[in-house]
Amino acid sequence: MKNKISVIVPCYNEQESIPIFYREVKKILDTIEEIQYEIIFIDDGSKDNTLKILQELSKEETCHYISFSRNFGKEAGMYAGLKKATGDYCVIMDVDLQHPPALLPKMYKAVSQEGFDCCGGKRCGREGDGILRSTCSKMFYKIVKRLTHMEMSDGYGDFRMMSRPMTDAILEMKEYNRYMKGIYSFVGFKTKWIEFSNVEREKGTSKWNLKKLLSYAQEGIVAFSMAPLKLAGVTGGLFMIFSVLLLVFQTNFIFPCVFFLSGIQMLFLYIIGLYLAKDCLENKKRPLYIVRETD
Repeated sequence: MKNKISVIVPCYNEQESIPIFYREVKKILDTIEEIQYEIIFIDDGSKDNTLKILQELSKEETCHYISFSRNFGKEAGMYAGLKKATGDYCVIMDVDLQHPPALLPKMYKAVSQEGFDCCGGKRCGREGDGILRSTCSKMFYKIVKRLTHMEMSDGYGDFRMMSRPMTDAILEMKEYNRYMKGIYSFVGFKTKWIEFSNVEREKGTSKWNLKKLLSYAQEGIVAFSMAPLKLAGVTGGLFMIFSVLLLVFQTNFIFPCVFFLSGIQMLFLYIIGLYLAKDCLENKKRPLYIVRETD
């Protein structure tokens, strides 16, 4: 019996990229001997002609789609695609072709013949990302790796082919606040990495701006680390000692210190509030996404 590969592709306003992506990925998959495959597109509440294009493509046997009722985010899109996938192996790809389809045969060989549960693409370099975005990304991964003690390094993205057991393990993690890079690391499994050079997207524009990237970074830290809460306690203790020293030496910095300490207090109330808000959303048990239509 032939093995089956499921390709999961989240999309948001990607009408220009989808036809090119589908053509290129299909061409590569057709070269892998003795496999079946399906390509599952997730329309994440697009406002352009993405859905119409997917409806046309779904007339082909190998193409399927899910369309959300609104924009729920890439994390929800990946979960929905993995849930719909029927393949023995599942691969997540970006539709902009920054994840090179040419790596798919090597990935398949790694997970089907070499004993790996997962084969991921490791991006080398960040040409085209800009200095600010590149610097912020590198700093984030260094911080999050230290805080969470999990393997989340710069260049390790969502582009990876996974075995069915690993896919099922990811689907078992049903939290509302999802951070897939952390989930990959949490579930474990034996992973091989293949390096590839970063390229600029083929068509369209990136949907990630600095605000979204910072929010995503915050999500990753809060989802997998208690370190910010511990930092709040340590800082509170240090400032208590500092306040005692001020009283002993009777300095004239009372008002500046009051304002400074108030700022610190508000900062850590914000951190605590983040954790409470995440816990509140988890307890509400809201669905990760709502499907408007599917094929």
